[in-house]
Amino acid sequence: MTKNPITLTKNCSIKKAAEVFLENKIDGAPVINNNCEILGIFTKKHLMQAVVNNSENKKNVSDFMTSEVITICETKTLEEAFNIEIGRLPVINKKNELVGIITRTDLVEAFFRKYRKTAQEYDTILNYTHNGIISINLDSEIENCNQAAKRMLNDSLVGKKVTDILPNSNIDRVLKTGKKELGKKFEINNKTFITNRSPLYKNGKLYGAIAVFQDVSELEEISAELDSVKNLNKELDAIIDSVSDGIYITDGNADTIRINESYERITGIKSEEVIGRNMKDLVAEGVFSESVTFKVFEKRKPASVMHNIKTGQQVLSTGHPVFNEDGEIVRVVTTARDVKKLNDLKEELNKTKELSKQYYSELQKLRLQQLELNDVVIKSSALKDIFDLAIQLGTVDSTVLITGESGVGKEIVARTIHKVSERSDNSLIKVNCGAIPPNLLEAELFGYEEGAFTGAKSGGKPGMFELANGGTLFLDEIAELPLDLQVKLLRVLQEHELIRVGGTKNIKIDARIITATNRDLEKMMKEDKFREDLYYRLNVVPIFIPPLRKRREDISQLSYQFLFDFNEKYNKNKKLSQQTVEILENYKWPGNVRELKNLIERIVVMSNQDLITPDFLPNNLKETNKSECEINIRNIMPLKKAVSELESQILKKAFKKYKTTYQVAEALEVSQPTVVRKKNKYELEI
Repeated sequence: MTKNPITLTKNCSIKKAAEVFLENKIDGAPVINNNCEILGIFTKKHLMQAVVNNSENKKNVSDFMTSEVITICETKTLEEAFNIEIGRLPVINKKNELVGIITRTDLVEAFFRKYRKTAQEYDTILNYTHNGIISINLDSEIENCNQAAKRMLNDSLVGKKVTDILPNSNIDRVLKTGKKELGKKFEINNKTFITNRSPLYKNGKLYGAIAVFQDVSELEEISAELDSVKNLNKELDAIIDSVSDGIYITDGNADTIRINESYERITGIKSEEVIGRNMKDLVAEGVFSESVTFKVFEKRKPASVMHNIKTGQQVLSTGHPVFNEDGEIVRVVTTARDVKKLNDLKEELNKTKELSKQYYSELQKLRLQQLELNDVVIKSSALKDIFDLAIQLGTVDSTVLITGESGVGKEIVARTIHKVSERSDNSLIKVNCGAIPPNLLEAELFGYEEGAFTGAKSGGKPGMFELANGGTLFLDEIAELPLDLQVKLLRVLQEHELIRVGGTKNIKIDARIITATNRDLEKMMKEDKFREDLYYRLNVVPIFIPPLRKRREDISQLSYQFLFDFNEKYNKNKKLSQQTVEILENYKWPGNVRELKNLIERIVVMSNQDLITPDFLPNNLKETNKSECEINIRNIMPLKKAVSELESQILKKAFKKYKTTYQVAEALEVSQPTVVRKKNKYELEI
């Protein structure tokens, strides 16, 4: 497309538009407003209409331009743009701002470049193909050939008769029979070739043939290599059978491919009992008590097990992985020894294994104790990932920025990070930057010295940073921090020291900083309301908590947890009906978890029966659920008319909610031109 195209404003005069067209040699231009949004299209046709009408009351571009403009988003494909049959198509971004103009000529040139690149790729593939390829027309003339064909036949082929170049090949016979011929031999220049020939059809009509051929000498070389491999296999078999240790070999799928004679002697198992069978089935049937093969797959390194064989033998097996070039295990070679004297070692290993299980169980209990939070329900995968990250962050001291809508639980995540960290024995200090007046916030954060201001406490007062020394300082609503305090906070983060209000002495600070906000800090940076350098200092490890409507699987679990808590608090025995839970799950919860918690407390306190039905829910929850899930049919009417009426109603609701046709198209999952056409059809207004 043409970026930054020539544009007009709606107040542009007809004369000025003519001068722009003449100067820039264009025949049309978009008309935009101050926000770079398209208002219409003004073309030479409109210019000529203005000249013909010669109306004194219509002097501006807006009097003649076409207001209903079909546009296309910059993220759409060339094919989608080509299907919109408009000579000059404005291109917009997701904000409905004009970013370019694309013409049919632009599209044709783009498709030409695309198909030329494809043709070059096909040509490269053909020329780097090892086998020779030629194609002939109905006159038996060679039309195309690749480099391999030229190299094999030592001749300039294109344009010559195939019968002259390959007189004994009978390739042209395919043109007569219309049938493919596979594995046909012919000789030329003392070389023997094998060819596959196929007819070429277009629209059901024969228009030529293609032949792919290979030098037989190459196949003979492969055959010689196969003979060599066979001899090598015989030698390998002899070596394996001569080893005194038992050898058991499985492939990458744990299927048994061979055992040696020593293995049969040690275990009493015959090869015909296990060859071709999977280790999983053999263990299930009791042939082996366990399999070392699966341990090798799991660890990707040698492993050993002491296991029992169905014959009563006790065997120590050691498995070794064999990797291919891609790092995949393709073989597991297991050696087996009958070592009954190692029973004591096995018993010791079993004790160690049980002890490890006990340690692991204790560690799991400690981990669960650290995460024991009454107001946290972790059900959705998104929340699980967040708390897994929170636990991981407990091992480091990185600064964390928690973002998300109000009420999603940012403080709980901060509290979790502190509880699992090495600082958990010290304080977690929370400061709500939006709840403290700006004139007091500096003193609260950084402390003050005696006499720093009128009313200052005798002896001064330490600030929140000092109180959090050795622990964690959680700065909630960090976006509300005034710019002058942002500078001081940045210095604390960089230097790990501060100066109290009215003081001169540097005080060392060792506090981990966790911040949170429900605002868009990047947008605030662009508006010069938040310092860019502070943002990057705070945003070392970002954690975004999605709103409750984005993790609906948490709604029912949270509801039951809150119900349990409030039943205990108020000595109640309330229960939620299934229909009530379904309505709660369908609601969008703009207030997130906080709103859900308050609602559960309200209905527990106010309901006069133990089973909480939808009747006890606020009307806005029930109406939202009903409006989103039901379609009311008032009268019987022709189906075509009913479809049109429903389509019109849906479009009206969409236009009430969204400002542009592009946003409506995205919400309804249709193309923007379709929305424009439907809008015109039903005479709807945005």
